[in-house]
Amino acid sequence: MKISIIGVGLIGGSMALKLREKNIASFIYGIDNNKEHISEALNLKIIDAEADLEKGIKDSDLIILAIPVDSARKLLPSILDLISDHQTVMDAGSTKAGIVGAVKNHPKRSRYVAFHPMWGTENSGPKSAIAESFSGKAGVICNKEESAEDALNVVETVVNALDMHMIYMNAEDHDIHTAYISHISHITSYALANTVLEKEREEETIFQLASSGFSSTVRLAKSHPEMWVPIFKQNKENVLDVLNEHITQLRKFKAALEKENYEYLEELITNANRIRGILR
Repeated sequence: MKISIIGVGLIGGSMALKLREKNIASFIYGIDNNKEHISEALNLKIIDAEADLEKGIKDSDLIILAIPVDSARKLLPSILDLISDHQTVMDAGSTKAGIVGAVKNHPKRSRYVAFHPMWGTENSGPKSAIAESFSGKAGVICNKEESAEDALNVVETVVNALDMHMIYMNAEDHDIHTAYISHISHITSYALANTVLEKEREEETIFQLASSGFSSTVRLAKSHPEMWVPIFKQNKENVLDVLNEHITQLRKFKAALEKENYEYLEELITNANRIRGILR
């Protein structure tokens, strides 16, 4: 089928590579305001041609929206305005309730399938795209009952081609769980990076002494604000809830050290070790 990908960066580019490899895509249009990304995507053969929004939508069976969540929320209603009853639209946003809510009463709502591939890195742009990125990861489809059966089938075919295991959730539950599993990890990483940058003024020392543990913990701090500020904004209440709990946990560690209560410190660490049995 012909596919238009709006946003040919890390996520959109990786999806394009895999869908071409699996012969799901016969032709791929790239739509992006960043002309450098378009040029790179063409050179890397991620897309076959550039298109504007109107042409890309008109000539495609499937439109994939892979842009920051605030932009997706604004653009999705206009995309649905332009499609016919045989086309399918899906997004790849990390928050779902706001995007789903933006088209709740749209007459073509059923042509849209809300999707979140649970994968990402701190890198960006088509040069970072990797075909195997999604293999073995969770692909979440939200509010499937609000999508037409044939549109849902198209997206399920895409998710299977990406080699992901499918999970179905409602949008609100998705946003709660991603706040716990994904969004707090990024805030923690940003905060730790800022802590080290504030206390350790010698960049060369950071570079020389940083262990693999520190590097992996702050890796997410390299993620771009253009993507993550909108995510935190759209999922604010859930992020604040988990952030408050995280602050409470940090205070427990602080209190144990201040009071030299090393038995309690051991209890906190032992309890945290339970994650070993969950994440293998």
